[in-house]
Amino acid sequence: MKKLNELYDCDYDVKIMGIKINSKEVKPGDIFVCTKGVTADRHDFIDNAIENGAAAIVVSRDVGEKNVPIIKVDDTNSELPELCRRFYDYPEKKLHMISVGGTDGKTSTATIIQALLGSKNCGYIGTNGRSCSKFSRDTNNTTPDSDKLYMYLDEFVDAGCQYVVMETSSEAFFRKRLDGITYQTGVITNITSEHLNIHGTFENYLDCKCQQFRQIAEDGSAIFNKDDQYYEKVRANSNAKYNLTYGCSKDNDLYIKNYKISPTKTNVTFVYQNKEYNFDSPLLGEFNVYNLAAGLLTVLSMGKTIEEVLPNLQDVNVSGRLDMLPNIGQNFYVMVDYAHTPNGIANLLKFVHTLDINRSIVVIGQAGERDYLKRPIVGKTVCDNASYAIFCYEDPRSEDPKDIIDMMVKDISDKTKYEIVVDRSEAIKRAIDIAEEKDIVLILGKGNETYEKLKNEVIYFNDEEEAMKHLKSRMEREKVSV
Repeated sequence: MKKLNELYDCDYDVKIMGIKINSKEVKPGDIFVCTKGVTADRHDFIDNAIENGAAAIVVSRDVGEKNVPIIKVDDTNSELPELCRRFYDYPEKKLHMISVGGTDGKTSTATIIQALLGSKNCGYIGTNGRSCSKFSRDTNNTTPDSDKLYMYLDEFVDAGCQYVVMETSSEAFFRKRLDGITYQTGVITNITSEHLNIHGTFENYLDCKCQQFRQIAEDGSAIFNKDDQYYEKVRANSNAKYNLTYGCSKDNDLYIKNYKISPTKTNVTFVYQNKEYNFDSPLLGEFNVYNLAAGLLTVLSMGKTIEEVLPNLQDVNVSGRLDMLPNIGQNFYVMVDYAHTPNGIANLLKFVHTLDINRSIVVIGQAGERDYLKRPIVGKTVCDNASYAIFCYEDPRSEDPKDIIDMMVKDISDKTKYEIVVDRSEAIKRAIDIAEEKDIVLILGKGNETYEKLKNEVIYFNDEEEAMKHLKSRMEREKVSV
């Protein structure tokens, strides 16, 4: 809590309990900041905020007289992070800030880093929420808006964390949510085309991906995937003193010498400072070998030793990634994964077909009000790499789900490779019902998320729970028919 005259040069000694940019979330005593979003200008919701108990309003244009103090600034979007820093007493300066960027693998890499540093010492913010040893809570965005981000950082300070690892999305840099934060350490996984609905061009997208390295402290460290085709471009933007690389050639700081993937584990050999280290990880697939290398090199750059952190790699689990459902008597497999980009989907399916399976049956959709150019690429990628696909909705928002699916299938020439079942629950049921011995059903795009965004409402929905429901139903039917 702070008084308004501690935050601004004014005569108001009103007590401020928190900061909000969503009028629906305002509670008595909060200060409401009228930022401007993609589709909404929050100046239009001042009265709603006041009705909910806002103690003061921050604006960038004249809004007339109100019955609470009005603070006028040049730009509310730029003002928001500055206000949050003052209110929460600059929590980012009390923590070693670690940024994880890239198109695919951010969640896995960030989770690996937290596991290596220990959740008692390291907080996590990203797709899977925010967590440390003392709590685990949901978040609405991979990289939260400033009003929530600084509150989360303050929570980690109070929890006694020394480090915070956070997924930093290109959209967050584009929306300037992360302006002003200096990262001591930054790591990037890979770059492929994504989010062009936001960035307009791939060049703009790439520039936002490079931004995290412009915000690295001058005495900080930057970790790069040297095998990525955009490595040179990204590294050229680094402000770090120490620039380290990982990859499959010997000239890397962390050299991936070899790896062997089985259905239950991955055996990896890394070379670091001319010494070999071999270990088993429960994380599967070549892409996770790179994620492990990225995470390991990140903590080594922070002064940790391999001997100190390697034992923590043995039990790393990434929720919503390659989650195999338990066997309850079926003779096939069911897996849930967050893969939703063409690159992520192709890599996952290539890995799956190295296993001893028969067919791969994929359930997938694409989000509404998002990159529509990606939709036909995803559809074709699935049908080029899977045995069979079932297309359904996935967070359609205001769009017609059928229109989204039609875009996904427009470039697929072999119509026998897929079917359309618009309702996601019914699509999952269909996939499980047609699965035969040694088939694998892959439910992609949502991971462990617990919602679907339909038109103007958000409903509870979880892919794993839906899959288990339909799997149990099939097993019961088969038991009765015997």
